[in-house]
Amino acid sequence: MSSHKTFRIKQFLAKKQKQNRPIPQWIRMKTGNKIRYNSKRRHWRRTRLGL
Repeated sequence: MSSHKTFRIKQFLAKKQKQNRPIPQWIRMKTGNKIRYNSKRRHWRRTRLGL
């Protein structure tokens, strides 16, 4: 990744960074433990974003 990024790319990366987090514990309580983990987690080294 270059150090000079366009604003669109920076926005895209910020969104992906926010999405990549575990689910809150209260959601596990609310759904009765049906949703146990975030299946859309992404590891920075294993999975690329396709940029």
